[in-house]
Amino acid sequence: MNIVYSKLVKAIFYSWLFTMILSAGAIAQNNGASSKPEKAEPVSLPKVTQLDETGLKKLLEPNGKPLLINFWATWCDPCREEFPDLIKLDAEFKGKINFVTISLDDLIEINRDVPKFLAGMKAEMPAYLLKTADEGAAIALVTNDWTGGLPFSILFDASGKVAYFRQGKVKTDVLNAEIVKTLSVMEAAK
Repeated sequence: MNIVYSKLVKAIFYSWLFTMILSAGAIAQNNGASSKPEKAEPVSLPKVTQLDETGLKKLLEPNGKPLLINFWATWCDPCREEFPDLIKLDAEFKGKINFVTISLDDLIEINRDVPKFLAGMKAEMPAYLLKTADEGAAIALVTNDWTGGLPFSILFDASGKVAYFRQGKVKTDVLNAEIVKTLSVMEAAK
């Protein structure tokens, strides 16, 4: 009986000690915290503009600068994989070329997955989501060489002529060289 009583006292003592240690830790944490609850900074998501066939046609009109367009979707693994390289290209040629991304996600994603992905990538280029009744006609507006596969990147020179395109992940060094070449031709023509 004495052994049982001794074990019971020890168990109560260790339970009390454990409770005191936890309480002291909680009190210490509360003393360091302010009395007002902290509010999380709102995350600013990039604006994604809906684009139809007419808007795409207008976007493709030459404006005196080369235009790089990347067609992609959040559900496309190669699209997501190449995006960091596209971000670097955008930073390298900012102000020298126009660079836009056009998502082919469902329209419901215009305020959900598409801007969240772009924010996560820290993308600064203008972003669109293409929604058209006739995707074939929209694809034909871009180039007859595109079969509709993603990702698809196309570079137009300053006059609107196709300078480079790639269906599949871009090869950054090749695209970089094509942009430099397009800019050189533009400078030489001045």
